[in-house]
Amino acid sequence: MSRKHSSGALGEDREIPRRDFVQGVLAGAATALAGPLLAPPAVAGALIGADAVSAASVESAFPGGIAPQDRPGYYPPRLTGMRGSHPGSFEAAHALRDGDLVPTAIDTGESYDLIVVGAGISGLSAAHFYRGRTSAARRVLVLDNHDDFGGHAKRNEFDLSGHLELMNGGTLEIDSPRPYSAVAEGLLRELGIDARVLERECEDEKFYSRLGLQPGAFFDRETFGADKLVVGRETKPVRVWTAGAPISERAKQDIARLEEGAVDYLPGVSGADKKLRLSRMSYRDFLRDLARVDPAVIAFYQALTHGWWGVGIDAISALDCWAFEYPGFKGMHLPRGSIARMGYTPSGYIDTGGSAKFHFPDGNASIARLLVRSLIPDAVPGGTAKDVVTARIDYGRLDRPGSPVRIRLSSTGARVRNVGEAAQPRGVEVIYLRGGKAYRVRARDCVLACYNMMIPYLCPELPEPQRAALHMLVKTPLVYTTVALRNWESFSKLGIHQVYAPGSYMSYFGLNPKVDIGRYKSVTDPSQPILVRMMRTPCKPGLSEHEQNKAGRAELLATPFATFERNIRDQLARTLGAGGFDPARDIEAITVNRWPHGYAPEYNPLWDPEVPPERRWNVIGRQRFGRITIANSDSGMAAYTDSAIDQASRAVSELLAT
Repeated sequence: MSRKHSSGALGEDREIPRRDFVQGVLAGAATALAGPLLAPPAVAGALIGADAVSAASVESAFPGGIAPQDRPGYYPPRLTGMRGSHPGSFEAAHALRDGDLVPTAIDTGESYDLIVVGAGISGLSAAHFYRGRTSAARRVLVLDNHDDFGGHAKRNEFDLSGHLELMNGGTLEIDSPRPYSAVAEGLLRELGIDARVLERECEDEKFYSRLGLQPGAFFDRETFGADKLVVGRETKPVRVWTAGAPISERAKQDIARLEEGAVDYLPGVSGADKKLRLSRMSYRDFLRDLARVDPAVIAFYQALTHGWWGVGIDAISALDCWAFEYPGFKGMHLPRGSIARMGYTPSGYIDTGGSAKFHFPDGNASIARLLVRSLIPDAVPGGTAKDVVTARIDYGRLDRPGSPVRIRLSSTGARVRNVGEAAQPRGVEVIYLRGGKAYRVRARDCVLACYNMMIPYLCPELPEPQRAALHMLVKTPLVYTTVALRNWESFSKLGIHQVYAPGSYMSYFGLNPKVDIGRYKSVTDPSQPILVRMMRTPCKPGLSEHEQNKAGRAELLATPFATFERNIRDQLARTLGAGGFDPARDIEAITVNRWPHGYAPEYNPLWDPEVPPERRWNVIGRQRFGRITIANSDSGMAAYTDSAIDQASRAVSELLAT
């Protein structure tokens, strides 16, 4: 399909989600707070799928002083439109960053044993560990700036023609480049998760292949000169699936050489020296300078690394790409094992020590739900890792007076300080912002389980070297989009279930994987509605990794929902049009999970200095400061759930040791 589509043809003028198709979506029941730090909150409008929400008074947003999460019908997993870092979740933090004054705080009179800032998996784990290592009677308050708990473990929930459909809006799998620690593995088992059993009993990775559907690749006209969908990537011989691709014969031969050949591009060099050289060059440079491929091949592979690292092959080392078994290394004869660079062990990405690689239908949001069940049992019905998937959370029970654990949403941390001297503090004072007002609470201990880059603004008394180190831990921006389709017959007709699209707005999209767990059943008939996962990483080739991250973050925050929607509709129309797909007819809802602060930073040998462990940014940045400790995946420099859990355990241990 080579023509541009009008807004009407793409369906942008159509009101979605349709009420007769997507049931139960909140339209005003859940309040989204938006606007500047001191502005009154706003209430979600009736049309879901837009960025803007109508202005309203504090009294309208909080009738009778009731917070949104305590109002009947509050259920944020059903919200569509802009999610992730949604409107209302970040404006107060940005104002604090920019130096706006915090309003005079209202003293709530509340006192806790522990206050946790951040209700992601690390923050929830910290609350769990703290009570487990002390007493279930310990009082804990968990604050979070989002309208839902879970942090990046976001749940997208839809009711499509009476059938529950789930998708991850962030963290997807229980996996890691290293074996789970005894602490992380132990927590999962305590929550009732046996990943190996769930993987064996619930996942059906070959479902689509049994239907004859294969991976595909889409060559877009802007990058490759013509729009062309090819079928069979990764399943057919290279010369077969590239036959119709709009690239030169030389480019096709080069792809075949990389994918199926066994060439040593550094002959005569020892294995250890090869690995050192590959660690100092990007995968793009490896392809260009050593493999000497056609430029179209580099363009085709450019987005291969988006899913793992959030940037293209120009910013990731060739050694990392070898570790993930990317094309071109079969003849290099590289030995397994680490190299002497900060303990850098790329082979760990392949040898996971037998760790399972399971994902719940809503990603690791189910882990967050299980943690909340362990903390506030009557808020989450059920009792197993299987039934939590379909459990309906009672958000009104998360922040009840008298409960030993309280989770307070839409509450942005603004100031955290030790009471008394940092060397021997008497406790901690926390000020948070909610509904345009500031509130003060106190505790014996505090765990900061929020973004590392925000912590220097929350706690300006930190030593300058620690504040500087926290600023260096730049997170990777990314977008996970969920698109609800009326059916997936176009996929079936074209013979595909997922598409790699290196030049398109979304570099990957695919049908929801088949996972049947508890009462949750995946769809099996192409005539049934289904969810499609799409991924975008707003990177800027040519810059260093962290500079790409900063530029991408700015882009995400400046991109309105309408831009995402138009690009999504256009891309699906161009890719699936030959299968009869009509975006105006077939798209029923869109949820854009925008994460300007996404993946935790990881060591990158191309850009990061070689320093001993005690001088690494994450180690300096996570030092205990009086009764304040830090727990998040950033402080472990690993964008994985096990890192979030391990860092929570460390932070709690530091508090309880003093």
